Order: sequence, then structure tokens, then C-alpha cells
Amino acid sequence: MQVDLPGQLPGATVLAPGREVAVTVPATSANLGPGFDSLGLALSLYDTVRVRTTDEPGITVQVAGEGADQVPLDSSHLVVRTILSTLADAGYTVRGLHLSAENVIPHGRGLGSSAAAIVSGVLAANALLPDADRLDAAQVLHACSALEGHPDNVAPALAGDLAISWETDGVFRSARAAVHPDVVPVVAIPATELSTERARGLLPATVPHRTAAANSGRAALLVHALTMDPALLPEGTQDFLHQDFRAPAMPASAALIQALRSAGFAAAVSGAGPTVLCLANGASAAAAAEELMARQLQAAGENWRVLRLGVERDGARVEVHQR
Repeated sequence: MQVDLPGQLPGATVLAPGREVAVTVPATSANLGPGFDSLGLALSLYDTVRVRTTDEPGITVQVAGEGADQVPLDSSHLVVRTILSTLADAGYTVRGLHLSAENVIPHGRGLGSSAAAIVSGVLAANALLPDADRLDAAQVLHACSALEGHPDNVAPALAGDLAISWETDGVFRSARAAVHPDVVPVVAIPATELSTERARGLLPATVPHRTAAANSGRAALLVHALTMDPALLPEGTQDFLHQDFRAPAMPASAALIQALRSAGFAAAVSGAGPTVLCLANGASAAAAAEELMARQLQAAGENWRVLRLGVERDGARVEVHQR
């Protein structure tokens, strides 16, 4: 579908046509139990966008895969909006733009689809810019986090592995930690969506100091378990801040987490849900978790997808071509 570009900024430099960029961004799982708004893990499930500047005015958008029949095919598409706003911030625009998206990350399931779109847009726009005007890695992280509203998904999408993120004086920052090779993520993805806004709306404004202290201890333990000792993952993924409050919005997810944790597995809500994430300690444990998930879901009459994934080590990838 082709549509006109939105209004151009006066004085903006028009980028030359024929520049092509391909960006591949992994899915992410945030929170991981107690790491609320601060921890995120990159997963081996990927969206790919291809962007080309054209001499023909207007925007052309093509989408295949997840959400192809739901997302807009004009300048309101999240990747397009992100590209145009990032270029505008740098003082640039385009005469025409062609976007092709291949979506594999499910939408509205807690696997970072919106973060992947924003990361795709910022990285694509940054690659289109002249070298002297490009953002560095820290600026890219901040730009993506500001657009998303928080860094817990965009940070691992950019850098891979485990991301520990925070904000200081309005600036988003993140540190990457290498995940232990024995950690195997297994996800159970429902057919229904849950918006992040609705999930956040269920959280209380305050929690008791004792609850916050308990959660802080588990979050610290989780970082150690993910990087050094996966045997501690069941205890490290125990959450006190958000999952119980969100459970009424996703009862099937809550029931599956309870079944997994009762069997000794490290299970948690992925992001805001409703996907369930299990962090298995080794391949045999991952197979056992898959089997338990399938059995539990079948008994409950739930038609979910169960996938064994890997940890994405390197994060988003960018390829640039010049015609």
C-alpha cells in the first residue's frame, strides 16, 4: 500500500534515494519474575524489516507474518513512525520510503513486539544517516527507551543476552551480562493478547517495604542464577511485585505458572503477559518443561504454542546496501 508522506519539516535535508537497510531484531522477555522494569532477556525469535529510500514520493508498506492483517500500512505503522521521527530529530527526511516487514514475534503476548519495532525503526533510520550524524550505542539505547517508555525490552533487543537496565537523571542506561550456557528458555504462547496498559493498570500504587525488600533479594539472586548458577533459577524467579496482581487478567497463564513452579521449574510471566516463560536448567529439563506445559494446556483445553528457544547472544543486526 502506498500513501503520502506526512508533512515535511522546513529545512530538513532530503536523503538520497537508493539506500537500503535490513534490520533483524530478536524477541525479548522482560521482568523474568522479580526483575520488574529492569531485567530483560533476548530470545531466538526474530522480526526483520527492510527499508529503502526511493525517488518516488510517498510511503509503501508491506507486512507478512504476525499481525499482517492488523497493523496499519501507512505512515502510522510503528516502524515507519519511528524511522521518520528519528530522521527528523537529526534534521533529515526522505522523498519516499519503502518498508517490508517479516514479523515472527507475536503481538501483544509479552515478547517485546513493540520494542522490536522501535529498535528496528531507530536502527534503520540511524543507518540511513550520514556517518557524522549517527547516534552512538548509548544514544540509540536512550532513543529507543524513550520511545518505548522503559528500557527493559529494548536493551536486550539491542545488545543480546541478559540486560540490566536503569534510569539516571532522565537518561536510560543498560549493562549486558552473559547468560549461562545451560539456561534454555521455553515459552508457552496463548492465542489471545493482553495489552501492557491493561496489565499495568492492575498494579497497586505502593507495596509494603517488606515486599519490596524480598523482591530486591530475588532480583539479585536471579542475576546470579542466570549468569553463574542456573540451579538457583526456581528461587531466583520468584516475584512479589506484579504477577499476583496481574493474575486475574490471565488466569490460564497463572495456572500454568503454578503448575510449573510446583514441579520445580523456574516459571514466570513474560513481560506483561500472557505468555509464560520457563527458564530451564539444561536440555533435559527443557524437554520436561515442554511436556508438562503441553499436558497442562491440553487438560485445560487451551490451544497454545509451546516453543523451545535459545538465548540470542548478539542482539539486533543491521545490514546496509547502496544501490
